[in-house]
Amino acid sequence: MFSKKLEPKSVFITGASSGLGAHLAIEYANKDRTLHLAGRNKERLNAIAQKCRKRGAKVFTYIFDTTDEKAATKAIQSAFKRTPLDLVIANAGVSAGVIGMPENGDATRKIMTTNIFGTLNTVLPALELMKKRHKGHIALIASLAGYRGMSSCPAYSASKSAVKALGEALYGQQKPRGICVTTICPGFIETPLTDKNRFYMPFLMKADRAAHIIHKRLNKRPALIGFPRIMVFGAWLGSCLPSWIALPLFSLFPKKEK
Repeated sequence: MFSKKLEPKSVFITGASSGLGAHLAIEYANKDRTLHLAGRNKERLNAIAQKCRKRGAKVFTYIFDTTDEKAATKAIQSAFKRTPLDLVIANAGVSAGVIGMPENGDATRKIMTTNIFGTLNTVLPALELMKKRHKGHIALIASLAGYRGMSSCPAYSASKSAVKALGEALYGQQKPRGICVTTICPGFIETPLTDKNRFYMPFLMKADRAAHIIHKRLNKRPALIGFPRIMVFGAWLGSCLPSWIALPLFSLFPKKEK
């Protein structure tokens, strides 16, 4: 059985150089914790690392792209050698707005590769090492957009649906081994992923607030975290509607622009 509340001593976060990942790093930073922060932008990542050190955390940084399987595996293994990881947050991800193009063929491949295989490249090596200890916690950042195929953002929606399904399946598979896998499905958060959106985003949340909610709820080691609640209900309801109702309805949603 999982502990009802557990503060991790060693945390690995991907996509920590900006957005939600950066705020998660700052949220987790304290004098009793070692942080392993991964990102692609060295300058921004070092700036976040410095903020975390000022809060008392011991920090290691790793510069790599999560789509690079060998680099991701090497980083996870290096982190484990320094301090066995209690929590790994697979946060790195992109949307059409972030990569600066509409969801055409090239963008679709980029989004799917980063959000799905980038997550796998983080989760799989971490799982292998946690199995040897018979304990650990992995968190996958999905999205409420993953509850149903969204015509406004097909690639992003599909990629987050895959991450959500992966996390839910791994929870049941790994629980008997003492490893908790939590899937996180936020609504709209003020990050580079949403900065390019030119449409109304209901219940848009500050990234530091979202990071605090994630931190607080992860300590309880649930299978699924979703917020805000009203949007979770809406996403769930949308997933329950028959296609002849849902698909025409969702086709009216505004599309992400370049």
